[in-house]
Amino acid sequence: MEQQETDPGGLPISGRLRFLQGEPVTEPLPIADSLRHTPYRDPRTMEAPEQEASVRSALELAVRVGELLLRCGAGTRDVEAAVVAVAAAAGLRRVEVDITNQSLLVQAPTPAGVPVTLLRVVRSNTRDFARLTAVHGLVEDLVSGGIDDVEEATKKLRRIQRSSRLYPRWLVSLGYAGLAGSVCALLGGHAMAIVVAIVSTLLVDRIGRWLSKRAVPSFYEATIGAAVSVLLAWLGYLVAVHHWLGLTMTTNDFGYAVAAGIVVLLPGRAMASAVEDAVTGYPVTGAGRLLGVLLTTSGIIVGVAAGLSLTLRIDKALDLELTAPKALSLTSTPASLWLQVICGAIGGVSGAVTMRVLPKHLVPAGLLGGLGLFLANGLPKSFHLFGISSAGLGATTSIAIAAVAIGVLGRMIGLRLGAPALVMVVPAVSPLLPGMRIFRGMYEAVAGSIVSSSVATQAQAISTMMGAAAVALAISTGVVLGDVMSAPLDRQAIRRRRARRR
Repeated sequence: MEQQETDPGGLPISGRLRFLQGEPVTEPLPIADSLRHTPYRDPRTMEAPEQEASVRSALELAVRVGELLLRCGAGTRDVEAAVVAVAAAAGLRRVEVDITNQSLLVQAPTPAGVPVTLLRVVRSNTRDFARLTAVHGLVEDLVSGGIDDVEEATKKLRRIQRSSRLYPRWLVSLGYAGLAGSVCALLGGHAMAIVVAIVSTLLVDRIGRWLSKRAVPSFYEATIGAAVSVLLAWLGYLVAVHHWLGLTMTTNDFGYAVAAGIVVLLPGRAMASAVEDAVTGYPVTGAGRLLGVLLTTSGIIVGVAAGLSLTLRIDKALDLELTAPKALSLTSTPASLWLQVICGAIGGVSGAVTMRVLPKHLVPAGLLGGLGLFLANGLPKSFHLFGISSAGLGATTSIAIAAVAIGVLGRMIGLRLGAPALVMVVPAVSPLLPGMRIFRGMYEAVAGSIVSSSVATQAQAISTMMGAAAVALAISTGVVLGDVMSAPLDRQAIRRRRARRR
């Protein structure tokens, strides 16, 4: 006799009402499914802990791993994957993880069913991708071999946490200077503009360190840094106009020098992490990080506006013709494509130094930076490939395609070299950040109100700033899309690395 279908309360369901029945009750996502598209898929799990103290020790190790990754700037998806992978390798069968941009909450039940909850708060962060790579390597070891001794794994993590930084601070400052100089050169700046960009970046970095030691909020650091960058570029232009040192600098060079300084100040890493969190299903964390990015960017805009307002008024009084109508139309011929590719590679290496990437990862980051500039500036031009001719793509579309390519290759190359994709991607996209558009937007807004309405209208300024926001969004979403597209392709690389580790 056929058994009649019943509802959750045990009452029979008629045929006419069966189509109204809801879906099955949802259950927590299994650990294997939560790690499916991450570098830590298919972990080797140990036997489940039988005592509460063992569960707490395993959970403590997983939380410490997540805390250090969050402090080093990893995305929420990567942090959650690492925490779950370490917990699974320690034998925990069920883990609940909740992450915000400043806290990490993890819970797991004991064999008796009593929940163990741990909370960590991250009040500061650092640019240290070498430490991030070391933690990634430790998690790979734990996932491939299992955790036989939680205490020994905790000691390894503490050694990573207490290790000294890879590069001295003066080398990091030179990295910022190299990034500014390369961006200025690829925009078309001449020797004087490049020198001004490098000197102003070194000084702004020094001022930023001084302000940071006095606990000045990042908004004011960005504002002061942007204003100083504008003032120093204007002083360089003033020296060149009067031929005091026999140097020359055009009005366009003034804009290029300021734009290079803005690129150095832009929070590229936080921007990529914020968009990744929002796109991959962590809206609260993404909103928190995005607010920080918006505040820092707003500080840069305020600083540029203040510096331009001051310099343009002084310039008008001195009659230097910097503020003449269409003086900064920036219609000069940019650098050649191959020079831009070289500058992109230099910018990628310099950006990697500022984030303290391991030496063996500097060259791949530079190559990805050069590839990004080649695609971003080559695709807008007409091309002929495999019998198909094209008049070229739009600038923003080309930048998005370049970001996707960097995202795909960054993950594939990074996993083969034992590093997360973030280590390769963030330095490579640094030369693509829209510093020039931000400067143009603020110049159009400020110069139009100080000199005359013929320079630019407020609508043009708003349009330029919206274009800068579109470029930043194209870079961030393109990188995330590239990472998602490359996830199914890295299984073989992960297997080979685990085989070498065993």
